[in-house]
Amino acid sequence: MADPPLILVIDDDAELCELLAELLGQEGYAVESARDAISGLARAQEGPFTLVVLDVMLPGLNGFEVLTRLRRSSRVPVLMLTARGEDVDRIVGLEMGADDYMPKPFNPRELVARVRALHRRASHAGHAVAPGAGAAEAQSVLTVDDLEVFPAARRVRVRGEEVRLTTAEYDLIEVLVRQAGAVVSREDLARRVLGRRLAAYDRGIDMHVSNLRRKLGPGPSGGERIKTVRNAGYILAREGA
Repeated sequence: MADPPLILVIDDDAELCELLAELLGQEGYAVESARDAISGLARAQEGPFTLVVLDVMLPGLNGFEVLTRLRRSSRVPVLMLTARGEDVDRIVGLEMGADDYMPKPFNPRELVARVRALHRRASHAGHAVAPGAGAAEAQSVLTVDDLEVFPAARRVRVRGEEVRLTTAEYDLIEVLVRQAGAVVSREDLARRVLGRRLAAYDRGIDMHVSNLRRKLGPGPSGGERIKTVRNAGYILAREGA
């Protein structure tokens, strides 16, 4: 029998850790918890976790520093917990490589739903073919100008150079590439990339798009690669279209 998916909760709130362990356990997950940043970072770096739930406010280091250090060596999906009303925390977390966020206080059941959505995406990524798969990978390449996406391996290259993306960023660019030249609504992107409906004032998709623009750079002629269509969504532009 396969081991249950393992989730790490890094939060100094003991009651919250116990509650999440109980709720996620009922969903078939195994949960470990760390009550401070240093031990949490060490466990996240060494353990085979499916997902990390990371609080911003931690003793020792804050959650942003933990995320920054973790992203140097790991692409494990990270769900950040931020203080309600602190929009800057959510923006900074997504800029640093978090996959999603939830403001505190939150409905624990909603957090479980977010975890399930992230887990589904991580599971899909985990079945990707390793780099060097050769013919099978080449056959599935999606190309838009100088941008190449390899769905089998979940890899992205621009002008032949590998671009390192988080799980959410990869899912987003694959959706846009598959519909290159067409507008994709923010609501559709939230459903297909984050696995949930877009909430009011939710900037998760916008921040992931901003990160992609920075990492992928402009198009071949210097123009914007991912364009915003006001009150409609986003479009991956094709040169000359």
